[in-house]
Amino acid sequence: MTFDELFAQVTSAEGRFGHRQHVQLTWLAVRCSGMPDAIDLVSEGIQRTARYAGAPQKYHPTVSRAWVELVAHHVVHDGTDDFDAFAARNAPLLDKRLLTRFYRSATLAGSRSRTEWVEPDLAPFPWLT
Repeated sequence: MTFDELFAQVTSAEGRFGHRQHVQLTWLAVRCSGMPDAIDLVSEGIQRTARYAGAPQKYHPTVSRAWVELVAHHVVHDGTDDFDAFAARNAPLLDKRLLTRFYRSATLAGSRSRTEWVEPDLAPFPWLT
């Protein structure tokens, strides 16, 4: 599936694309393509969408990849085909602030993390411990 197909599938009737829809799109991408390919699919799609919307600064490579890795980790341990069930069992993923468990705010706000992948600096991701 392409990013545009995934985006169309998760966008609500009102055209809303909030955090839950981001997580759902990422869940679909990981399930369809696997984690490494989902990183590229989601990152390139978000970057292109941000440029098209006239807000290229909204794309953040570290944030995009970190979310794909987090969702992928949970997909591996939760084989459901139903996103609502997945979301209910993995509720922390629906918290937009989840990355603050792994990254300092200054790191995510820094220019390096806004231009390239930066590893977590507060706590390692669960699969790295």
